[in-house]
Amino acid sequence: MYDYFSAKLNEDEIRAISSIGLAHLGDAVYELLVRTYLCVHGKATGKGLHRATIALVCAQSQSRFADLLLPSLTEEETAVFKRGRNANVHTIPHSADRAEYQKATGLEALFGYLYLQNRHERINELFDLMMEAPNVP
Repeated sequence: MYDYFSAKLNEDEIRAISSIGLAHLGDAVYELLVRTYLCVHGKATGKGLHRATIALVCAQSQSRFADLLLPSLTEEETAVFKRGRNANVHTIPHSADRAEYQKATGLEALFGYLYLQNRHERINELFDLMMEAPNVP
């Protein structure tokens, strides 16, 4: 049985996944981190929990976090971010502009990439930097 919680792919296998595929996976990884963060830090109260999650996973927040993280990324991570940011996305939510959505997609692609490399420690380092930023709920 394949262990999807601990998937680890090599560079060629990851490169074969589209930027949108990496972002799709990274979106789930990121949302799980946010939900875990909110529960661990005592924000688990019904409607407030949902609102706090939405505030952190929206494209505007992800775009702001991407700007915060960019100086801390390695060359490899920056390349993955740019690959995701430059993906040909056809639908952009009304709540975000194109630039915000592209940065959010880049951030999600990075999280998907790191997850598929089983680099959980690096994911946690980057996520910690984001959650230490001012104005995080």
